[in-house]
Amino acid sequence: MGITATNTVPSSTLPQFGAIFDWDGVVIDSSSQHERSWEMLAEEIELPLPKNHFKKGFGKRNAVIIPEILGWTKDFNEVERLGRRKEELYRELVKSDGLRALPGIRELLVELKSVAIPCVVGTSTERENLLLSFELLRLGSFFQGAVCSEDVSRGKPHPEVFLKAAALMNLPPERCVVLEDSAHGIEAARSGNMKALGLATTREAENLEVAGAHCVIPDPTTANLDLLTSLFQG
Repeated sequence: MGITATNTVPSSTLPQFGAIFDWDGVVIDSSSQHERSWEMLAEEIELPLPKNHFKKGFGKRNAVIIPEILGWTKDFNEVERLGRRKEELYRELVKSDGLRALPGIRELLVELKSVAIPCVVGTSTERENLLLSFELLRLGSFFQGAVCSEDVSRGKPHPEVFLKAAALMNLPPERCVVLEDSAHGIEAARSGNMKALGLATTREAENLEVAGAHCVIPDPTTANLDLLTSLFQG
């Protein structure tokens, strides 16, 4: 599957709604590799990591994390270089450690595909990371496309990533549900006039509720077609 920002669902076959999946913490369990890759980069360049940096940067793009949260540099080229190196380290860890999909996610994707509900990815991760995940977990066939960090200029809580994901499905934002595990992601979904389903896989349910989630569940095992459909009723 080519993950581009140009594939769309034909307007003549519009489904009832579309599902937009954040990636890390919603589809895969990768937080430990991401945190370790930041630690490896900090050691490599001999710069400190502020306290709680990973929690503060969760769900944000490297272009924001490096200058604003880590305070390493504000030089654009250096931020780009460090961000690329961090993701290289992450992929090295994934290749050596392996990767797993969160329990229940494959079953949910199979159910949605069986009734022609389009699914796309809307993520702050790099496209190369996503491609590696598709290769290792064989999940690419469930998604019509993806919007990654390279495709947006503004990160969450701005809704750009999800608005572009909705456009991939040729659906208005109000006919989309976003599956998210971060408060910034929930805020982005609400700002984009979409339904927000919070998954408390990496954050406390209360954080997602405060951010405005229409519904919060523990993990993908409790997600199904009926639940997603119910968000658009009433």
